[in-house]
Amino acid sequence: MAAEVRWLACLIFVLQCVYNVLTSEPHRKFEYKYSFKPPYLAQKDGSVPFWEYGGNTIASSDNVRIAPSLRSQKGAIWTKKPTDFVWWEIDLMFRISGRGRIGADGLAFWYTAAQGNANGTVFGSSDEWNGLGVFFDSFDNDNKHNNPYIMAIVNDGTKTFDHTNDGGSQILAGCLKDFRNKPFATRAKIQYYQNTLSLYFHGGMTNNDNDYEICFQKENVYLPQFGYFGISAATGGLADDHDALHFLTTSLRPLTQSATDQHIPSQEEVKFNQEFQEYQKKHEQQKEEYRKEHPEEERDRENFEEWFETDDQRELRQIFAGQSQISETLRAMSEKVDGIVARQERTLGFISQIQPGNIKAENLPAISMDSIQRKEVDVILNTQNSILNTAYEIKSFITDVHSKTNSILNNQAKGPTAQVQPLNYDYQSFIAEMRDGLNMLKQDVSQVNKRLANDNSNCPTSNCLTTTIFLLLLVVQMVVMLGYNMYRGNKEAQAKKFY
Repeated sequence: MAAEVRWLACLIFVLQCVYNVLTSEPHRKFEYKYSFKPPYLAQKDGSVPFWEYGGNTIASSDNVRIAPSLRSQKGAIWTKKPTDFVWWEIDLMFRISGRGRIGADGLAFWYTAAQGNANGTVFGSSDEWNGLGVFFDSFDNDNKHNNPYIMAIVNDGTKTFDHTNDGGSQILAGCLKDFRNKPFATRAKIQYYQNTLSLYFHGGMTNNDNDYEICFQKENVYLPQFGYFGISAATGGLADDHDALHFLTTSLRPLTQSATDQHIPSQEEVKFNQEFQEYQKKHEQQKEEYRKEHPEEERDRENFEEWFETDDQRELRQIFAGQSQISETLRAMSEKVDGIVARQERTLGFISQIQPGNIKAENLPAISMDSIQRKEVDVILNTQNSILNTAYEIKSFITDVHSKTNSILNNQAKGPTAQVQPLNYDYQSFIAEMRDGLNMLKQDVSQVNKRLANDNSNCPTSNCLTTTIFLLLLVVQMVVMLGYNMYRGNKEAQAKKFY
């Protein structure tokens, strides 16, 4: 009995630890010295603050072109200083575009103990690196038709990249994603926290910033404690433009960690505030000068007709908004399911590592837990029952709609005449038939005249067909045709009512 109690107490303690680890959110801090973003990405002299680049890399105010769309081009950009934090998250926005259906070679993200060069053999950087490399490979070297591909490789500084197999024998984790020639910029969110490496990918098919899909999540990954961030790219016989739009770094720290090293010194804080105020004043002055130099733009803004959308634009916007909401709901449900599956796998992993015979009571720390009351259990059960009832109601409603739809389709198939006809169908057919009858009558009269002319018969001087007789025949013909059309319309109406 005592062994069972110890086993139960140990199990509850492990589950509580797992719950605390899963539910704890790290403290996040934006690291501007390890980031770049537009506008004013590059200075007037072409340099990027806190970064250095080389090779064929070109920096502008909007982006950094790591490698242009020319053959055999290489380039890289690296941070000048190593990190002073252990855990981090990178938000990398990039665009790889080219004219060809197939591109080359690709783009790489680096976190290494030392800076790489800008003319290396591995996607434009050095081989045998010590750290992490995440490669966005767009060319299929091994001819396995598995590109574009995203893969992560961890190297200890002794391994050489396997170009022949696209690094297939060295891959830590990866996924098959297309990132070339997308309507919007593609994004990758790379997170390294508590020895767990995760990558979330934005395919660039929508302009929703939260439309990420998980690419991989790998545990027990050990990287250098401090290192340099970098981006590199290379082209070969085929060429693409490899552009980095922004690189945002966020440091992650557990909430239990001391936050004394996170505060900015007072002198530096005063300096930053002063620089910000000066920059804000300078920006306002530039805005006023631009408005004075371009008064016509102020007049153009008074034309409010450009700000109103047409009916077609409004309808398209509503359709797009509805589809975006549906996509957002599905994405949220998918993320929740992925999170639940990951938590279950981690819990099972912790439980599987526990052996009943190897547990000692004296090694167990004190357990502080709250007992579950009967009211809480009843609330959970009632909630589950309400969810099940709602699901059954939705299912019955969908079944009812499906049955009604099938009945309508069956009736439509049985009665093909039960179709909506235009309101003026009978009148148009009636006029057409009258026109055809007059044409036939005219043809008959012309044939009779030709026959009389050929026979050379003496025709009386007076007309054989008087106007009164012609009008009488015409009225009789119209009455007959009108009666026939009314009879046919009555029959069709009865047939529609029947179906």
